[in-house]
Amino acid sequence: GKDPTRRWIVDPLDGTSNFLHGIPHWAISIGLEYKKDIISGIIYDPIKDEMFTAEKGQGAWLNDRRIRVSDRANMIEMLFATGMPFGEKQGLDTTLSELARVMPKCAGVRRHGAAALDLAYVAAGRLDGYWERNLNAWDIAAGLLIARESGALIESLDSMRSPLETGNLVCANNKIFNNLSALLRDS
Repeated sequence: GKDPTRRWIVDPLDGTSNFLHGIPHWAISIGLEYKKDIISGIIYDPIKDEMFTAEKGQGAWLNDRRIRVSDRANMIEMLFATGMPFGEKQGLDTTLSELARVMPKCAGVRRHGAAALDLAYVAAGRLDGYWERNLNAWDIAAGLLIARESGALIESLDSMRSPLETGNLVCANNKIFNNLSALLRDS
């Protein structure tokens, strides 16, 4: 039967635009929520055959290897990712303002087009941090757990509520989290 305490949060194709344009960077994302808490997550990139997984309290994994956030501490050496509004979406001014504050202080900002993989890449230490606004729960449910289980810190950009509720998040290792958050919130 149906269990009201559990909810599957599924994105069958995160990175739809990439997929439609033949850019090989997209994934399947599945999170399991139990009593308002994500307890299991999986992000699968079929192109690279990379499976990022986590269970609450059990760490984060890439295929059969344990993963951790990067331990970089100098922002000028760090690589970040974000999303950018497109089409009729709101928020371009905010995004440009954030980029203007972050880009001069780091090694680069990427826009890959798949939020689930951005969170997975922070978890694996490939990216040092990630922020984005106006995301859907299915974009980030699995990635939030995988990133947290790898040692990442994650908060909403604009409130104390969960990023799953607000759709706005900043994610980074503990050495740079406060600095990155302060830069982004200084709008």
